[in-house]
Amino acid sequence: MEAYTQFEEEREFEVIDGNKKVKKYSKYWNEKLETLSREELEEKQLEDLKEIVKFSYENSPYYRRTFDEAGVKPEDIKTLKDIERFPFINKQTERDTQGVGSFLGELAAVPEEDVVFISTSTGSTGVPTMSPFTKQDFDEFQETESRWFWQVGMRPNDRYVHALNFSLYVGGPDVIGAQNLGALCIWGGTLPSERLLFILKTYQPTVIWTSPSYAWQLGEKAIKAGIDPKKDLAIKKIIVAGELGGSIESTRKAIEDLWGAQVYDFYGLSDIFGACAAMCDAKDGLHIAEDQILVETVDLNTGEVLKPGEVGELVYTTLRKHARPMIRFRSGDIGWIDNTPCSCGRTHGRIHINGRKDDMFIVSAVNVFPSDIEAVIRELKGITGEYLIRVFDKDYTCKYSVEIEKNADNIQTDEEVAAIVSQALKARIGVKPDKVVVHEDGGLNTRSEHKSKRIIDERKSKYEAK
Repeated sequence: MEAYTQFEEEREFEVIDGNKKVKKYSKYWNEKLETLSREELEEKQLEDLKEIVKFSYENSPYYRRTFDEAGVKPEDIKTLKDIERFPFINKQTERDTQGVGSFLGELAAVPEEDVVFISTSTGSTGVPTMSPFTKQDFDEFQETESRWFWQVGMRPNDRYVHALNFSLYVGGPDVIGAQNLGALCIWGGTLPSERLLFILKTYQPTVIWTSPSYAWQLGEKAIKAGIDPKKDLAIKKIIVAGELGGSIESTRKAIEDLWGAQVYDFYGLSDIFGACAAMCDAKDGLHIAEDQILVETVDLNTGEVLKPGEVGELVYTTLRKHARPMIRFRSGDIGWIDNTPCSCGRTHGRIHINGRKDDMFIVSAVNVFPSDIEAVIRELKGITGEYLIRVFDKDYTCKYSVEIEKNADNIQTDEEVAAIVSQALKARIGVKPDKVVVHEDGGLNTRSEHKSKRIIDERKSKYEAK
């Protein structure tokens, strides 16, 4: 099925206000696509699913082999539920097949000459993996990015700073989606804070995209440099991604209060494309591009498919990406999907991410995610909001400790601060830390201009779902 497209004149219109013509904009980038009924959306998904599974079987050595081994064929797809019969893939699958048989590897379904762009993962959980795109893949990727930018309120009269890494990072090209929308775009990249603040003050952009931790740190550095983010800068919207902070209400609120701007969380995977999901004004989960991605949630241990609303590992099938289709990709992200109507009017489901499977640890039979700890730390007064988690074995069981920074003007003793933090974590999570270590302001080495390292796992045996 052809991708839904929308022309500029459909997104803007003029109304007469007395004798004055006033330009107005539609709230949707592509109203027809974004407001499809669930029945219409699933009909489109099924058509695309049949095509991509057939294409994968016929063109990818890996999929042909594993489908045959599993005893399934493309013609077995008669309903969306039939995808459950097909085998999973995961990050290790990418690593094992990368470079096998060809430069693009066995998962790829097109020859190299059809590929116009590749990105790679960061390699934070192993060997970096490459993600190839055909021209159509890339164009539809950027059309989706334009949709997300429009969804959070970016318009052609905005000035936008793209403060993400351009070096092979799949989020780098997302700036093209903003350009296609008509915004004035500043390709900032990973600039030093001083240079980025100079750009924000000199060019007065209205929208910026960076990581949650860096958005907080940049605001702090602005204040220390004598710049009031609320008065001296023009930032009205901050897009964040790469970490969970944007979907943690206390973290998001702290950044909003610091900048006097609205914060919106985006979610992407190098295995698929840049931002695959994004918040709307309701800020109740992130709408995922269901025209591009089929979402399942499965039990971490059994792989059993769960009902919408149940928490498990999110599994994605790309419906239109042909360079390297991802059929039932276990993302390693723990969360759930909400298909109930959203107050914004958009009908695509909203994903809620609890954390990474790799980061989750179990203390006294309680599943603990770093995001749970961050939510507590960001809410407490008298501490900077910086934190570091250590997970370790003690007395033949898993324990955790938290290191935090006390504000310079906090007159409480370190012991008093540690007790407050420990009790707050026990109340929210259900298990208190083995200890809380209190540092002075700036004493933790967690501040970064990219993703911040927040968890150190010192265990000999780690939790791992099969």
